[in-house]
Amino acid sequence: MKTFYEFFKEKTWDLTEQWYASLDKSLDGVYGSTDQVQIENLKKQNYYFHEIFCELFNEQAEAVDEKFDQWLDATAKDPAHLNTPLDQIIGEFLSVQEKYYELVQDYIAYLGDKLSHKEVNTINRQISTSFNKLIREFSRRNIEESDRMLKAQQEMITELSSPVIKIKHDVAILPLVGDIDTHRAQVIFDKTLQQCNDIQIEELVIDLSGVAIIDTMVAAQIFQVIDGLKLIGTVASLSGIRPEIAQTAVQLGINFREVKIYTSLGQALQHTK
Repeated sequence: MKTFYEFFKEKTWDLTEQWYASLDKSLDGVYGSTDQVQIENLKKQNYYFHEIFCELFNEQAEAVDEKFDQWLDATAKDPAHLNTPLDQIIGEFLSVQEKYYELVQDYIAYLGDKLSHKEVNTINRQISTSFNKLIREFSRRNIEESDRMLKAQQEMITELSSPVIKIKHDVAILPLVGDIDTHRAQVIFDKTLQQCNDIQIEELVIDLSGVAIIDTMVAAQIFQVIDGLKLIGTVASLSGIRPEIAQTAVQLGINFREVKIYTSLGQALQHTK
């Protein structure tokens, strides 16, 4: 008679085919993909999960936790799964869990009801506790990776949205567009000083015509940029200041007397050397 481990191991590929056949192909993300390469990869991931899981019932198995760790890391960071709603992924974990319970019933039938209630409960408890642990760990890693990617994308967008554009030998403009929060203001401060120093800019026009609102902290940060530029030999001027931004600066008590102000970028460029 086969052990549950042997019975399970023989069924691993059948489990994968049954699982894939039962998928709702109308779902977004990896489960609804029509790309054959992605479908094959999805089946391999599912099959390898069965291969690892059945080892929980093998008394001779080694490094099962390590194999699960590798599977979880690779699958949680898989681009196809990152583009799939987490609730759908958890739903498929639960679908596989249900198929394992059905497998236990098939094993009971195979033995002709010779398996004791205690043995059945032990197997089911192993399935239940393992899935609870795996679902929590997968969710944690998937969310962490999604957050990391989102942060990287936001940082890239922020950096690209504050470029120093060289227009003459030692003259450049910094066109700022959109909302500027405290974080973006700090990035602007760091990147502007670095870029002006790297390309040896003597005059920089900071154009604010594309910025609708600036709070007091951000306004102060922009003037810190101007002060910082002075230290590396770059003279900064401002153009396109909206009335509400000027009002914020006045409320801060910021002194405009040492900064050249132009109504438009075009006017500012006419006065550069």
